[in-house]
Order: sequence, then structure tokens, then C-alpha cells
Amino acid sequence: MKWAEISIQTSHEATEAVAEIFHELGASGVLIEDPELVNTYIHSGAWDYTDIPLAEETEVVTVKAWLPTDEDLPSKLEQLRLHIDEMSQFLDKGSGVINCSEIQDEDWANNWKQFFHPERIGEKIVVKPSWEEYTPLDNDIVIELDPGMAFGTHATTSMCIQLLEEYVKPEMKVFDVGTGSGILAIAASKLGAKDIEAADYDNVAVDVARENIEKNYECENIKIFQSDLLKNMNGKADLIIANIIADIIIRMFNDVDNYLNQHGAILTSGIIADRIADVTKAAEEHGFMVEKMNEKAGWAAIIFRRKEDMQ
Repeated sequence: MKWAEISIQTSHEATEAVAEIFHELGASGVLIEDPELVNTYIHSGAWDYTDIPLAEETEVVTVKAWLPTDEDLPSKLEQLRLHIDEMSQFLDKGSGVINCSEIQDEDWANNWKQFFHPERIGEKIVVKPSWEEYTPLDNDIVIELDPGMAFGTHATTSMCIQLLEEYVKPEMKVFDVGTGSGILAIAASKLGAKDIEAADYDNVAVDVARENIEKNYECENIKIFQSDLLKNMNGKADLIIANIIADIIIRMFNDVDNYLNQHGAILTSGIIADRIADVTKAAEEHGFMVEKMNEKAGWAAIIFRRKEDMQ
């Protein structure tokens, strides 16, 4: 099979939105080339790949994806252009330059894995692709996850994992809304949550998440299924995770009170800085307040609790 390698030059602000557009077009994974992130890792001294030189220009992020070269490709490229133009009404798309080149299946099979290596996301959690060797430290929790929409490098995903390390307690029941690759549900399970329900509106994402869950040991306590937000969840959770986008999180607050236990918390992410006020306002209108907020690369992750639990 022949594949089209499609790349977009964009801004840090729009990176995750571009990745989501690729996902909607059928790409099973994306590659994000972020020179600013690479520089951060090099400066930290915690990265093994220090032979990579520091980037001088860090403003441009390149997002790549691969789609089959078939009769549907021209229409998908046109949809991509339209989605990028629509996105630019809300986010800085950068140059928005789109490039497309053809590669052979054997080239893809042999070359793409070189871009992915084990990555420490939180204090304990390390995400590694299945083909990479990694020797865990004493307190490491290793998640095996082959590249997909949320491999862990995205700011929103990494902030969620860091907050999960802080908020997940033994015996917890957790709902993961818009699970994507399933990485956050897997993290919650490995951190000690007892009962986890993970759901996504997209059946393709459900299948991907199920495969990733099956690759990880001791995650039999995760139920994965299709759902429009919380609609198909069973009972009430101690922690609801929603790493989606601001507008969907705002809609979710209409139902969240019916699915959250007393003294429970909501972890929301995928919120660009310009939409923080909109999300917090919606939360307050439904009786929730901000307990903690982390920001990174123009994105926010927010923990909400009921007002009475904050007093």
C-alpha cells in the first residue's frame, strides 16, 4: 500500500487542535515535531537523546500524519484545508502550510518507529512504545502505548497524568470521558483505582483504546465502550476525567452532578487559555469551583469540586 505523509506547520497553541483534525480524518496517529519541547528535554538532563542539537527556531510546530493514498485522499485533503481555516477563527494556526508527499508501505514500516522513545510524564509514570526496551526505576509505573492520538507528549495529556498521580486513591471509581487512546484510564488503573469506565463517542477510538488496554498488565478493571459523554456510564464516580475541549466540557456540566459521588472531583483538560473563563463560569453555574489549575504551553488542566466541599 502507498501512503501519503501530510504535514502542517502550525503554532504551539493550535497543535492539539490540528492533531484532533487528523484523527477525525482517519489518521490512527500523529507525530508532533515541537522544537521547544525538545529543547526543554535537553536542558533538563533527563533525556537520553542529548546528541540532538538545540533548535534555534522554536515557534513553528510541525504536525504529521499518514493517510492511505486512495480515491478518498483528495477529499480528505480538502476537508483538512477547510478545518484548518475554520480553526483559525479561534486559534493562531501559524503559517498553516500543508505539505503532502507519497511514501511506500515498506518505508513507513521501517522508518516511523525511530521517532518514538520511552518518555517520563509524571514523577512515576513512564510511557513507552512496545518495541523499546526500558529498565524501570524502583517507583516507576510503566504504560505500554504505541503511538496514537494521545501518546503522552501533548501538554493536556501530560498535565492530566501529573494530576492523576496526585488525586487517584486506592479503591476509587473513575470515569474517563473521551478516552481517546485510553492512556488516562490505564494510568488511573496502574495508580490504584479499583473500578474504571472509559468511553469515547468515536467507535474507532474505542477500538484503539481497547487494544492499548489489553497491552497493559493489571488493567482488567477497565471497561471500555462507546458513549456520548457520561450517558452510558454506570452509577457514580469518585473522579471524572474529561480531557476533551472547552465546548464539550461545558456541555458535560449539564449532567455531571448526576454521575459524581459526594466529595468527588472532576479533572478537566484540553482547555486553551482563552477559554478558561468560559469553563469556570459553566462549572460555577452548576455548583462547582476550581480547586486546582495547572497551565502549560497555552493549555489548562483544572480540578473542580462542589462548592460545599470547598468550604
